[in-house]
Order: sequence, then structure tokens, then C-alpha cells
Amino acid sequence: METVGNFINGKICQSINSETLPVTNPATGKVIRQVSQSTEQEMLGAIAAAHNAFPAWAKTTPLRRARILFHFKALLEQHRDELAELIVSEHGKVYSDALGELTRGIEVVEFACGIPHLIKGEYSANVGGGVDSFSLMQPLGVVAGITPFNFPAMVPMWMFPVALACGNTFILKPPAPVPSASLRLAELLTEAGLPDGVFNVVHCNNDVASLLTTDPRIQAVSFVGSSGVAEHIYKTASAHGKRVQAFGAAKNHAIVMPDADLDATVNAIMGGAFGSAGERCMALPLVVAVGDDTADKLIARLTPLITALRVGPGNIKGDKENEMGPVVSRAHQKKVLGYIDKGVAEGARLIIDGRNYKVEGHPNGFYVGGTLFDSVTPDMTIYREEIFGPVLGIVRVPDYETAIATVNGHEFGNGSAIFTTSGHYAREFVQTVEAGMVGVNIPVPVPMAFHSFGGWKRSVFGALNAHGPDGVRFYTRMKTVTTRWPSGQQTVSEFSMPTLG
Repeated sequence: METVGNFINGKICQSINSETLPVTNPATGKVIRQVSQSTEQEMLGAIAAAHNAFPAWAKTTPLRRARILFHFKALLEQHRDELAELIVSEHGKVYSDALGELTRGIEVVEFACGIPHLIKGEYSANVGGGVDSFSLMQPLGVVAGITPFNFPAMVPMWMFPVALACGNTFILKPPAPVPSASLRLAELLTEAGLPDGVFNVVHCNNDVASLLTTDPRIQAVSFVGSSGVAEHIYKTASAHGKRVQAFGAAKNHAIVMPDADLDATVNAIMGGAFGSAGERCMALPLVVAVGDDTADKLIARLTPLITALRVGPGNIKGDKENEMGPVVSRAHQKKVLGYIDKGVAEGARLIIDGRNYKVEGHPNGFYVGGTLFDSVTPDMTIYREEIFGPVLGIVRVPDYETAIATVNGHEFGNGSAIFTTSGHYAREFVQTVEAGMVGVNIPVPVPMAFHSFGGWKRSVFGALNAHGPDGVRFYTRMKTVTTRWPSGQQTVSEFSMPTLG
């Protein structure tokens, strides 16, 4: 059986450790390959390779680094079908969704190709008599990324294209269920001309991965995953002097006002709630309906659409493509089903039950049908916790004031949206909602690559967000230089605080 290895110092290499983990096709439940679990010595070897490659890569001109990324972008487009099929086979999402993931990742590569402009710095002449001042944006050194299962290509590409463009070297630790895309990205980077050691991929358990948060050669860590792990990584890596951006859980809300265009709103909710089987940190699992009449109308329109969802394997292309694939693993399927059980036990009204969902010809796949709850309240587990599955809850509130208070009362603040035709309520929402990414009549307000991605509250730990301007700031440190060149005139010593004006 094929074993997915590491990519260290420019080549694929199998771990010396005989321990492996199975990689399963979620649509069939069958093991399709296995992934190695590297040793501590192998992780240290990858760190050493990145550390040794850093000086030469940092001195490579930004224009040369950009040209390598331009070539990488072209290779991504050339191999996008192959990459999408890898993602579908290991994650389970439908093919068009995998292509969409790649597109959003490629957009970050495009942004990073502008690095000669993005790190130009600033220059001020004559800040004092014969004195000039300018700033340099310089790379940090070796940086690391620890990424989640739900976006095997896109989330790594939130990180490494900007990091590499800024002159850093990179170590990627992917999740075990979806290991193959990261290895293929490494091969394409090498084909694009990236020097050996600049980008490395290490598959390992959490104990070995913890070296990325403690080794003194690592200068920064990027993470996406659960809030508990994000907080742990933030605290540990920060205590070891590293720069950290750690993105955690989400529980995104959409307020639906009585004046909203309900047909357009329902279509938006369907995509936001059930796209990628709800396995998105920017999924839309909660709708806060203002008024019982609004809630009743939403449920009347949502019910037939959810019931008719085409659920099945993700590898079907074209007109017969399914709308939703399986969740990623048997364990995650049981977790999602457990949340549905808990919602029923805690008193939410189950309108559509996605438990015991069967897909013809795929009895062992990890499927959960689209699920709809009504009368969800903030004290319920299905309201408080991130389910990461195709489960949508309707929360009923009497007015906008209660709606915004409900949204802002949640511990997570990743994304939030409002559906309305009122400019007043839209503006009020944008100004007052406590979330990092906000949509107005947009269900999944993920920023484009030239803006930055990140939430508020317990959805993020660290001051700087992903890609966009924050991404460049995260992967560089500023050096400000003040210069005076001798004029031949006699000078005297000054012992007070220097003033140049």
C-alpha cells in the first residue's frame, strides 16, 4: 500500500519509523493509503534543513522569489484537476468545492507574487539636518504552519506563499487524514524553482509537532484548528519567544430581518450551512430569525431544499455532481450525530433528521444528511459548540436588538452576517457586531487574498491575521534606519535625548 512520506530538503523521503496511520476515502470507508508518522529526529532534521536554507533564500531578491511563485501559480493551474481529485479522495468534499478551495489558495499565491511592492518600506528624507530615515521589512527566519483537515490545500496556502515571498523558510505539519495534497504542493514548488530546504513537509503526531512551538530556530507559528489547541499553541510558542497567529473555533450567525429577500436569503443559507458538509470555520450553522413569522417562512422554504439535498460521493463531476459529500472520518461522523442527539435531548425541535442517512452503493461511507433544528436557544450545546457538520439551527428572537445581543453574547467571533434590504440595519450591524469577518447579504464572508482573514474573541489568538496586509506584517519584522553621512564639519558630543527636527 502507498505510504505518504515527508518532503525534506527538496526530496520525498519515507520515515524511519514503522508507525503509520490509515488514510481513508470518506465516501467509501475504505483505506486507500497510509501516512508515515515521523520521529523527533526527523522533525529536527527538517528544522535544520530550513535553518540552513534560510540565509541564501533571505538574500534572494524579492523579484526572484516572486518569479518562482509565478511559476508555482502556473503549475497549480496546470495540475488543478489532479489536486482536486486528491482532495476529494481524502477529505470527501465534492469536486467543485475542491476546485473552489484551490482557486482561493491560488489567489493568495497571486497576492504573494506582488511581494516586491508589498515590502518596499518607507523613506523620509531630511528628518533632520543631513539626516534621512527609512524602514526595511525583513524575513523572520524559519516559520511553521500547522493546518486542519477541512482545507488540505487552501489553508496551507494562506500561510506559505506569503511566508516564502517575504524570504522565510517554511515547515508544514499537515493533518493525518488528508496528507497527500501538501506533498504534491511541495513537489510543484520544487518544480517551480524553489531551492532545497526552503519548504518542508513533516507528517507526525502531536508530540513531535510540539517541537515547532519550542525549538529556538523556529521564529513564528501559524495554526488553524480548535480553540483549545489554538490557545495552547499560542501560549506555548509565545512563551518560547515566537510570533504566533492561532485561529480557533467558530459559531457563525446570520441575522435574518423581516424585510429580507427570503428566496435569495434561503439560497444563501443553504450554501453557507451545507457546503462542504458544514466542515468550514466560516460555515453558517445558526440563523437568528427576527420574528416568528420570519422563522416560519424560512423553515417553510428551507425544509424542501434540505430534504432534496443530493448527498453522496464527491468524485462525480458535471450536472450529476452531488451537492454535499460525506464528513471526513468515522469518528467525526459519530461526533456530529452525537450533537444531533444532544440537540433533541436538550429540547430543540428537530425538523429534518440527518441521522441514519444512507447513500446507495456506499453503505460504509461517513455520511450525515442535512439536518434542521428549530427553537434553538443559547443555553443548548448545539448553540454553544462548533459542530463542524451539516446541522443548521434556527434561533427565534423578537427584534433586532435581541438578535444583535444574542450574536455578540457568543464566545466565538469568527464571522457573522445579516440579511436585510435596510441600509440602516445593515450599517448598524456592520458597526456593532463582534466578529472579525462580516457579511451583508453574504453568507460566508471570507475575505479575498488581498484583505486579511481572522476573527475576534476565542476564534483567534494573536494580533495579526492571515494573508493580505496582516500576512505580510506577520512574516516580516521592521527595521528602521536613520543615517547621516559626514560633511567634514566638526561635531560635538551630545548627551541629551537626540532631536533631529
